[in-house]
Amino acid sequence: MSFTSTDAWNQRGQRVTLLGHEIFYVDEEAQEEARGTILLIHGFPTSSWDWWKIWPSLNRHYRLIAMDLLGFGFSAKPNPHDYRIMEQADLCEALVGHLQLERFHVLAHDYGDTVAQEMLARQNEGAGVGQWQSCLFLNGGLFPETHRAVLAQKLLRSPLGFLFRHALTKGSLCKSFHKIFGDEKASDLELDGFFELFDRDGGRRNVHRLIHYMTDRRNHRQRWVEALTAASCPIGLINGSLDPVSGDHMVQRFEVLVGREHFIHRLPRVGHYPQVEAPEAVLSAYEEFLSTLA
Repeated sequence: MSFTSTDAWNQRGQRVTLLGHEIFYVDEEAQEEARGTILLIHGFPTSSWDWWKIWPSLNRHYRLIAMDLLGFGFSAKPNPHDYRIMEQADLCEALVGHLQLERFHVLAHDYGDTVAQEMLARQNEGAGVGQWQSCLFLNGGLFPETHRAVLAQKLLRSPLGFLFRHALTKGSLCKSFHKIFGDEKASDLELDGFFELFDRDGGRRNVHRLIHYMTDRRNHRQRWVEALTAASCPIGLINGSLDPVSGDHMVQRFEVLVGREHFIHRLPRVGHYPQVEAPEAVLSAYEEFLSTLA
């Protein structure tokens, strides 16, 4: 089974209306002996296609579910719309409810980390949907004080963000990806796919609104840090150390605020997209994490 093209990924997916929005998701049962279910939550500004390199191997023993968050990929991109992390968490939980998931693991990346933190806070409060068995975070801004935004993010977040969005061409997006990847840069295929799904259905027009997640992180810092320190399920990190946005400096902050006793796996030559840059290393580390839960 190949997901190397965005068209192939689209064909594997389904669409459902959740909270008034059409949401794209892929849901595949385990191919061999089933060991559980994993909900995968993607980052900014990409989509669930980010997971295609690790999907086949993980899917051998796990049912995998990955959705495109509102405003991303193949999901609806309403305009105007005030995109917020709380709403994205609501939509993820709506999908969990729609699929009647009872127990599952969560694997999140980047923007998805923040969505997962809000969902984890609800789990801790006994108000979440379904029961989490674990949560593993890839590179992302778990702490706003360690998030080192790239220039494009800073410009989008500025009062002139609505103008700068028009300057986000494929070339500028590729330059940004080049800077945040580690030794293994994104291929032309991957860059084409990232931009295609980013730009699809007028996605560029919303990017200055989607960037509000950086403000949400500051406004809800205490709640989302406490989600980690009071986690009701095992949590851990797989982190590309060369990531200038949320690399090893973020891991060091995690160790101070959350603790070194959690599963932490550093990938020293990898950048912001570990699942794209080093899929085999991510799979090996994630399987090690899952094995510790037994």
